[in-house]
Formats: sequence, C-alpha cells, structure tokens
Amino acid sequence: MDEGLSEAVAQVFITLHERGLIYRGNYIINWCPHCHTALSNEEVKHQDHDSHLWHVRYPDREGGPGVVVATTRPETMLGDTAVAVHPDDERYRDLVGSMVILPLLDREIPVVADEAVDRDFGTGAVKVTPAHDPNDFAIAGRHDLPVLVAIDETAAITEVGGPYQGLDRFEARKAVVRDLEAAGLLVGIDDHQHSVGHCYRCATVIEPALSDQWFVSMKPLAEKALAELDRGRPRIQPARWEKIYRQWLENIHDWCISRQLWWGHRIPVWYCRNETCEEMQVTRDKPTGPCDSCGGTDWEQDPDVLDTWFSSWLWPFSTMGWPRETEDLAEFYPTSLLISGYDILFFWDTRMVMAGLEFTGQVPFETLYIHGMIQDDQGRPMSKSLGNGIDPIEMVERYGADAVRYSLCLLTTEGQDMKLSESRFEMGRNFANKLWNASRFVMMNLEGHETGTGETELERADRWIMSRFNRCVERCTAHFEGLKYSDAARELYAFVWNEFCDWYLEMVKERLKDPGSPEAATVRSLLVELLEGILKLLHPVMPFVTSEIWERLQETLGREVGEDFLMTSDWPATRSDLIDEQTEDEFALLREVVTSIRAIRGEMHVPPGVRGNLIVRTGSDDSGRILEEEKGLILSLARLEQVEIGPDLEKPAGSASTVIGDVELFLPLEDLIDLEVEHKRLSGERDRLKTLIKGSRSKLENDSFLDRAPVEVVEREREKLAGMMERNEKVKELLAGLEG
Repeated sequence: MDEGLSEAVAQVFITLHERGLIYRGNYIINWCPHCHTALSNEEVKHQDHDSHLWHVRYPDREGGPGVVVATTRPETMLGDTAVAVHPDDERYRDLVGSMVILPLLDREIPVVADEAVDRDFGTGAVKVTPAHDPNDFAIAGRHDLPVLVAIDETAAITEVGGPYQGLDRFEARKAVVRDLEAAGLLVGIDDHQHSVGHCYRCATVIEPALSDQWFVSMKPLAEKALAELDRGRPRIQPARWEKIYRQWLENIHDWCISRQLWWGHRIPVWYCRNETCEEMQVTRDKPTGPCDSCGGTDWEQDPDVLDTWFSSWLWPFSTMGWPRETEDLAEFYPTSLLISGYDILFFWDTRMVMAGLEFTGQVPFETLYIHGMIQDDQGRPMSKSLGNGIDPIEMVERYGADAVRYSLCLLTTEGQDMKLSESRFEMGRNFANKLWNASRFVMMNLEGHETGTGETELERADRWIMSRFNRCVERCTAHFEGLKYSDAARELYAFVWNEFCDWYLEMVKERLKDPGSPEAATVRSLLVELLEGILKLLHPVMPFVTSEIWERLQETLGREVGEDFLMTSDWPATRSDLIDEQTEDEFALLREVVTSIRAIRGEMHVPPGVRGNLIVRTGSDDSGRILEEEKGLILSLARLEQVEIGPDLEKPAGSASTVIGDVELFLPLEDLIDLEVEHKRLSGERDRLKTLIKGSRSKLENDSFLDRAPVEVVEREREKLAGMMERNEKVKELLAGLEG
C-alpha cells in the first residue's frame, strides 16, 4: 500500500483498460456468502463431498410425463428457466421445443437442445439455472433465456423462490426435496460424490453467482508467456511442473479482479452521480472537471477494491520503482531465481511472468524453483482447526535458527511435500552442536601456535581428507547450482560429521600432542583450510553459527574480522589435483577394519577401557602393506594393545572374526571378557530369536493374516522377520567364534 506501489497498481489498471484488456461485465463468479466477496478461480479450494444425485420429474404442460432431470443442487431449481438436452440424444428429440412445468412453482419453461449437455450424466437431461451455474449461463445466452437470481449474496432464497423465500440455501434444499417427494415428483436418489468449491479464507461453500465485476482478459497475456516458455524462459524446476504451468496458460480463464472486502487498492474508476448519466472515467485521482455527458461535477469512486494478487503480480518491478526508470530497476530487474511453493504457482508466479512481459518486455526471473509444502507427520496440511501446526518461532527458540533452517533444507526434496514433526529439528541441533565442538577443538589447538604448513609430507589420512573435501566441494557446488538443496545439505552432513569429525579429527590428535613439531604444524594448517572451507560451504544453509565460528577463527588467527567477512569471502574452488582415488580406496580398507573391530567389541560387550590384540590375515601384498603402514592408527582408533599382520597367520581359539575383502580379522576374546558368561548370553539370544522367527513365519504363512491385515502391516512383519534372521546369523557367527 506504499505510495510508489499504489501508483504502479493504478498505472497497470489504467493501461490494461486502455488496451481493452480490463472490462466490467455481468457474469457468473465465485461468491463467498460468509466473506461477502467475489473470488477468482484460483482462490476456490475444491473438496470431494459425499452427497446425492436427485432425479426430479418436470411434467409436460399438457399433462404428459415430461422429462426427468438429475441434479446435485435441487434448491437451485427455483431459478430454472429451461431444461436442456443434447441435440443428438434420440430419447428427447421429440421434446425439444415443448414446454414443461417447473415443479413446486408451476412455472412453464422450455426444453432446449444444446451441445454442452453431457448425455452420460444422470438422465441426460439437465436443468438450466443461468444465474447460478457458469455452463447454464452460457446456455441461456445461446438460447435467449431469462436469468433469474434465486439465491442472494447471503446464500438465502430470494423472492424468485416463492414460498421458500428467506430460507438458507441448505435449509431450502431439505424443504425442496421434502416437497418434491410429497408431490410424487422425486423419482429417485443416487449416492454421488462430487467436487465442491470452498472459500480459501473461511472454507465456506462457494456459491456461483451472477454479478457485475471487473475482469482481466487473460488470453492475450498468456500467449506472450507461452511464447517465452517455448524459448525456455523461465526455466522451471523440477521440470515436471513445466507441463502444469503450460496447461494452465493454455486453458486460462479471465481473471475476476474486483473484491468487496476492503483489503487492497481501490479500483481507479469514477462514476458520475447524476442518476440519468452513465459516464465513467478511469483515472487514479478524482476527476476535477465536469462530466463530458451531462456537465455534472459530482463524482463517486467505484466501491470495490482490487484482488491483492493484482498488486502482487507487479511485485518484481513495482518494488524497483516502476513505472519510473530507476537505478534499482536497471540494476536488479530481471532477477535470477524465484523460489515458490506450488500452492501459489497460478496465484502469483505465472501472473508475475505475464505482467513482466506486458509492462517491461522481460520475464522477471530466469528460473522458477517449485518446492513442496510442509505437512504434519500424518501427511495432513497444517491448520489452526486441526491444531497440528508447528510455530517456527518456537522451534527457533527451542532448537536454534540454524538447526531449524538446516533440518528443513535436509528434508526438502525436489517438489515433494514434507512430513514434519518437532523431533525432526533435533538432527539440525545435533549437527550444529557437532560443528561447534569440532570448531572449538580446532581453535584450541591453534592458540599460541604457528599455522604454517610445516616441513613434513602429508600422511595418508591427510591426503584422504583433502581428497574427500574436494569431492565435497565439487558435489555441493553442483547441488547448489542445480537447486538441489537437500542433496547439498546431505553431502555436507556426511562429510562434516562422518569424515571430518568422526575420523580425521580423531586421527590427528596423536600428532597434535607435540604442538611444536613439524607434524603438528602441518595438521594445524590443514585444519584451518578445512574448517574455513566447511564454513563457506555450510554458510548458505546455516548462516548464523558459521558466521560466529568464522569470526572467532579469524580472531584466533590474528586477522581483522571486518576485512574478511564470511558472506563476502570466495566460494571454495575444487582442487582436482588433490582428488586421489587410490588413497580413498586404501583408506576405505582402514576404515572398514576399524569399524569392524568396534562392532565386534560392541557385540561381545568388551568394556571400552580394555585393550585387546588383533590378528590380521591378509590375502594380498597391497592390503598387508596398507594396514602395516597404518598400524598406529588401527591401534589408537580400535582401542588395541597390538596388531599382528601377515598372510599365513592362524585364527586363535575363542576369537571373534570377520572378513573384509581379502582380509580376515581375528579378535581373541579370552583376556577381554568372561567367555562362559558371553556364551550363555548369546545362546539365550539365539534361542529367543529362534522362537520369534518361528512365530513371525507362522503369521506370514497364515492366509487369514495376509488377507485381512493392511498391506503396510504385512510389509512391516516381513521386514521384522528379515531383521531377526539377519541378527540370528550374526549371533551364530559370534557363537562359532567362541566355540572355535
């Protein structure tokens, strides 16, 4: 409602009116009886209703059987002015041109033939109520039928309805059906489900109503937008939405832009108040001169306001000062990207394109990215009536802004709706905490020490993390550029948490114990490079925590924060020369060995502080060399006392074992746990699993269960059985190790 934007709205209305694209007309519109305003087609929300199809006999004027019509809204028959049949319908050919009696009101109405009638719906004969149905209004125009308003703006029956005048439309429906049945004119009632329009504001059932309103002729605007779409402007992502965008433009209807709720710009139209004059002027300000027709000087502005979307469709250029040629307009219009929910694709996005082309000659944005909508964890839209909404402000206060932002980004897959519960924000909070603690560890080891590269060569762990980091940069850059924000968030999570924090930071702790060594200096240099890169990659998703860590890091490094602001820093560039596939493959073996030993320790309940010995039987020289070179890391990361590696080593008795490619791992358990107690525990678990597996199999082999249980219940049972069988095999393997 600012002055500049108000000027733009008035200018557009006046211009479109001068071009013949805005007009006032008496047509069927969507009317909300509760809000007392017209709505555009896009503002009507359709819902399926379980209702009925009433079959009503309209007797012949001469006393014959007449014709039976089928209707979903018997109350509107009070405004009927004809019965229509298809011209090729043999059943009714002899009735065309005859007169029938409108039941209950005893008014004579004609039978007309019109191709708009669907012969397969109901009886193939339809009632024509021109003032309350857009199709009927069109039929009335083709056959010069009278138009009678039977339902007023409050959804009550008018005087046209005779004895039903004053009744609410739904009360009138009950009364009409009751009286039709009493008169013997209700032939039958069928169950019928159909789509019913509701007001998007208040959910009241919409009433199609004949009304004088202002409209925009949309087809000429849509043709320009379609031509640009053929040229790839805008680029729509996900691509499947382009078809929907195109279909709406190809089948567009004129836009009803006048509203009766005073929530928008006044329509810039003025009428001469002389009762005998019909003069109208389209101008933003009240006319100061006399009326051209009668010379009167008393002007009154149109009482309606414009649909707020009429203001919004100008937003890309009206906010930049249009219709004036401003510096902002030249600098920032058109823009590169619009991110939008699919719920306003037609309300706003497509209309912005049409307005931009009509008034600037340019599509307002290069790319239109359509995202899904947030739903509750049951897949229902969040609403006040259901009480299932999540207040984002509360979530920010509870979990932090970056945790909320990251969680939403991670959960948002291209164009798909998102099922959301409060618990989903915990992963964002945990990730933010992980990043914060990792950063504190890095800065703690930087304080008071040189951050130069040192004089030592990079170890395998260093080469691995730099290779993984550059792959992360490459993938994240591609994801962000491709608007795949969820993929970018997932990639960053995997690298930061799983590789940088859980592995690299753990591996360098030993080298950092001697802060004055060249090895420690090398590690510190790498940690700074990695942490700065991580903060840059995460900044679009988690701007607050990354900015805070960045400033603290710069202070730790003795730099002026103001000279090196994170938001304005360069995006990381991929160093392809540091991507080392061989090192990654070698390190994968090391990770699997450590992970397997950790898993065995957990399975066998080995206390964390107890260190054991590991026997590694290798099947190739390469695997033996790699593990021998990384023996120190294996000892520290897997909590071992010693590691013996060789191609011909034997499996000790009482050992847990596992196989990784051509490598066999044996962990002697005799000095780590009470073998008898552990054997008893595993035997008990084996017996318990055997019973559970038998019961699950019996259930899945029961035809009654398979036939009666919901599909998802059966599937869960199958998944449970598969999990138990997998666990059973693992328990057997552990028992075999103890017994061997």
